[in-house]
Amino acid sequence: MPRSHKSKHQAYEKRCRARGETQGEGAKATAVAEEESTSSSSPQCEGNTQSQPAADLCSTSQGPQSTPVTTTAVISCPGSDEASNSQDEDTAEASEALLSTESSDIDNLAKIVMFLERFLLYKYKMKQRTLKEDMLRIVGTYYQDRFPEILRKASEHIEAVFALEVREVDSTRQLYDLISKLKLPNNGRVRPGRGLPKTGLLMNILGMIFIKGNHATEEEIWRLLGLMRVYAGRKHFIYGEPKKLITKDLVRLKYLEYRQVTGSDPPRYEFLWGPKAHLETSKMKVLQFLAKINDTVPTAFPYCYKEALQDEQERTRTIGCSKGCNYC
Repeated sequence: MPRSHKSKHQAYEKRCRARGETQGEGAKATAVAEEESTSSSSPQCEGNTQSQPAADLCSTSQGPQSTPVTTTAVISCPGSDEASNSQDEDTAEASEALLSTESSDIDNLAKIVMFLERFLLYKYKMKQRTLKEDMLRIVGTYYQDRFPEILRKASEHIEAVFALEVREVDSTRQLYDLISKLKLPNNGRVRPGRGLPKTGLLMNILGMIFIKGNHATEEEIWRLLGLMRVYAGRKHFIYGEPKKLITKDLVRLKYLEYRQVTGSDPPRYEFLWGPKAHLETSKMKVLQFLAKINDTVPTAFPYCYKEALQDEQERTRTIGCSKGCNYC
């Protein structure tokens, strides 16, 4: 394996471990919210649940970005030591009050983001679209001027965990829906009925296969999924029985190819992208998905980006040929 692929794979494992913790907490919170939710289109959200950010799937050489710290400059005037000490005490108290207010506001905003995320996922599970006015009720009057920011953060986390896009589907009625990034049956649920999507798991697997050099052994897939707390033979509260989903359902739907490794004895198996995965997404789109949830850009992963760019160029030529271009 090339050194660049090996380093990416090691970073990928580390990020998947963090992602497993995030996904577990986020999805469990969603499950709890669904149990507590009523048939009302705008349930009341109360409690002290903390929001957790989506974990990165891939890693760059850059470390975590630090949070900007707001500082207040104080100009002191000549005077007695007592006056100076008093001023220092007043300044310290004012700074503490400012930081306390900012911290409280950040915590409250994080809670509102999680409440909105739960609400959107609940509506998805119930196969219902969401009105903007209902989301504004969740946000509350105090934070309504920050609604675009809150919706963006909730949407980013939903996309990172479930690979669903929050999209306005009716601008006149201001109606929103959650759309699967791949055309899996039942808008990402795979099986009939209500439930949460399987698209996020599939996008992860496609990403793993891409990073591993366009094919990954079954052992490698399960080792990485294990870091996300998804295990073969153990029923998952979102994905059901993962082995059946991955080796049967997604193979039958032609999103994955599952085959014996050539010359392996005893037999070993590997995963590749299936024809429908190649049709409905691309290496660049998968890379963009990985980059977006890492709050970076595809070019931050130069080896994968180069390969994805070549794939895009080949796709463009293929489309040109299908339209009867002269250079074909």
